[in-house]
Amino acid sequence: MQFAERMNRLGTESAFDVLAKAKKLEAQGRDIIHLEIGQPDFQTPINICEAAFRAMKDGYTGYGPAAGLLQLREVIAEHISTTRGIEVHPDEVVVTPGAKPIIFFTLLALVNQGDEVIYPDPGFPIYESVINFVGAKGIPLPLREEVDFRFHIDDLVDAISERTRLLILNSPQNPTGGLLKQELDAIADLANKHDFYVLSDEIYSRILYEGEHQSIIRFPGMKARTILLDGYSKTYSMTGWRLGYGVAPQPIVDQIVRLMINSNSCTCSFTQIAGIEALTGSQDFVAQMVSEFKRRRDAVVDGLNAIAGITCLKPAGAFYVFPNVKQIPLSCEAFADYLLEEAGVALLAGTSFGKFGEGYLRISYANSLENIQAALERIQEAVSLCIIDC
Repeated sequence: MQFAERMNRLGTESAFDVLAKAKKLEAQGRDIIHLEIGQPDFQTPINICEAAFRAMKDGYTGYGPAAGLLQLREVIAEHISTTRGIEVHPDEVVVTPGAKPIIFFTLLALVNQGDEVIYPDPGFPIYESVINFVGAKGIPLPLREEVDFRFHIDDLVDAISERTRLLILNSPQNPTGGLLKQELDAIADLANKHDFYVLSDEIYSRILYEGEHQSIIRFPGMKARTILLDGYSKTYSMTGWRLGYGVAPQPIVDQIVRLMINSNSCTCSFTQIAGIEALTGSQDFVAQMVSEFKRRRDAVVDGLNAIAGITCLKPAGAFYVFPNVKQIPLSCEAFADYLLEEAGVALLAGTSFGKFGEGYLRISYANSLENIQAALERIQEAVSLCIIDC
């Protein structure tokens, strides 16, 4: 069959490819430990589920406004106003089925063919995929291990040109767990000076182990040029509910609403009612989940650093580690395949997240501590065998 040329420019997420391979091995009777998928292994809190059920019984089962239910947009506006230290109006909020559409719609609404978009590398692969899909030129911004997987401001300065239309930020970051800090002030100055927008992906903003989340949107001049992305999948373990949102200047929100009308019509109404409960109800679940993630983080970092040939920084947020495996006598892709095939541990090669991920692996510790410990033992044994056999 022949497809539109633009489809050749659309990428995918390697995590789902590795998951499929792992499931195939499991079907053959293999025992596989899954550290490839970025999905919290906790059930959605019961108060959120009950709110959705009540909403269904109350009739929230039909079409809703393309921008999202007003009562949810009011709650989100208050939440962002409080947590980011700015004033947000409900008309500056748009609710989408998951947070990914905000990436897609922002690029469709703001970026023309030939415009340049700067994005983090290693970074969430959908950034580069959609940049290519809309016909823009992606400019990778290297995240450096020597600065805790942040980037040097000089690298950003070098990446900016007269064609720069958008900068994508992600903090805390997938796949490294890195956290932007003092760079934000300089980034804001550059955005104002060179007149580009910033898409700030803050989906992991509540999964922090040290310090407080800082958003670019609160810096002088940045509310007018920032599209803030957030959602419910990670914070409330609601990956399958498909509920996310964007906060942006109203003219941008209006364009995203038009794209919603032309694609999804609206976001599921009873899911949105559950979203109100998530933000306004007890936050004990979030605190407990983050505490458990921190325990796992410490275990996986200590375990990896005890393996000869592997070093691993301790991430400040999210639920991933990005260990350096450059001393292993295999490419990171070959090593990831080796660990899956020979050790029964499913994880991702660093190059799944861009060319600057060469020499690294991404491990999700959204699994039980027992399984993580078992995976570390398997990795240690596999490394010993690999060094001998390779």
